[in-house]
Amino acid sequence: MDWDDAKFFLAVAREGQMLGAARRLGTSQARLSRRVAALEEAVGVRLLERTTKGCALTEDGRAFFETAERIEAELLGGIGRLQGRSGEVRGTIRIGAPDGFGSAFLAPRLHRLTSLYPELHVQLVPMPRSFSLSQREADLAVMVGRPDRGRLRVRRLTDYTLGCYASRDYIAERGQPGTVEDLAAHDLVGYVEDLVPSADFAYASEISGDWRARIEVSTAIGQLAAVKSGAGIGVLHDFMAADDPALVPVLPEHRVTRAYWMAWHENMRVARRIQAVAEFIESEVQTARQSFMNG
Repeated sequence: MDWDDAKFFLAVAREGQMLGAARRLGTSQARLSRRVAALEEAVGVRLLERTTKGCALTEDGRAFFETAERIEAELLGGIGRLQGRSGEVRGTIRIGAPDGFGSAFLAPRLHRLTSLYPELHVQLVPMPRSFSLSQREADLAVMVGRPDRGRLRVRRLTDYTLGCYASRDYIAERGQPGTVEDLAAHDLVGYVEDLVPSADFAYASEISGDWRARIEVSTAIGQLAAVKSGAGIGVLHDFMAADDPALVPVLPEHRVTRAYWMAWHENMRVARRIQAVAEFIESEVQTARQSFMNG
C-alpha cells in the first residue's frame, strides 16, 4: 500500500466530497479518485460510498480512517520531535486566525517573523466556521474563546474589547444616539446571522438584544469597511477602529470583551517552528496589549 494514497483518502473523508478534497490538495478530482480507488484495491475493501451528494465512509472506511489518523499523528509527531532536537526553525507553518486578528494585526507583522527565521515559510489562512487542528488544517491557530475539544496545547493571548462605531459623515447626517434604545432609529451593520461561527462572535446582541442589521457582512474586515463608508453603526474591534480618524465611537460606555487563545496539536508540541512562532505571536501581542483594550 502507498501511504500517499492514504493521505488522499484522509482528505476525502474529512471534506466529505471529492471536489473539496481535490481543492485542498491542489490536484484534480480524476487523480484523487484514482488514488482512492488504488487504496481500496490494495486493502481489498470499499472505504467510501460515492453519491451525487458527496462521499460517506463505509464501516470499513471508518475503521481505516481511525487507523490512518493515528499513523499520520505519529508521523507528524516524530517529525516534530526531530525538528525540536535540531533546534532549527525551518519549513512551512500554517497559521489559522479570525480575519480581524489575522488580517489587521498579524499579517502586517509577519515580515518580522520571516526576518528572524529566513528558512521559515509562513501561510496565514482565515478561520472558517468549522476548523480542526487535529485534521491538520493549520499547524497553529488563534481562536476566539478557549478551545474545549481535542488534544491541544492552549495559551491565552489577551483579552480584547469591541465597541460601537460610525463614520464621521454618518454621524453628521444622522446624529449621535444617546442610548441603546436610540439604535432602533439607525442603520446597523452586523454579521450574517446564520454564518456566525459561534456564540463568541455574537457581539451585537450584547450591546442590544434587538440589534437588527440592515447590512450584514460575514467578516470583521468587511464590517469595518462598511462602517467607514457610512453604511451605519457597527460593533468593531477596538484595536482596529479606535485610532481611525474616519470613525467616531458610539455609546462608548457599552463594550464587549472577548479573549484570543492560541492552540496547536499535542503531537506538534516539540516542533521548533511551532514553539518559535507561538513565542513570536505572544511577544507581538504583549507589545501591543494596550491597543486590544479600550475602556
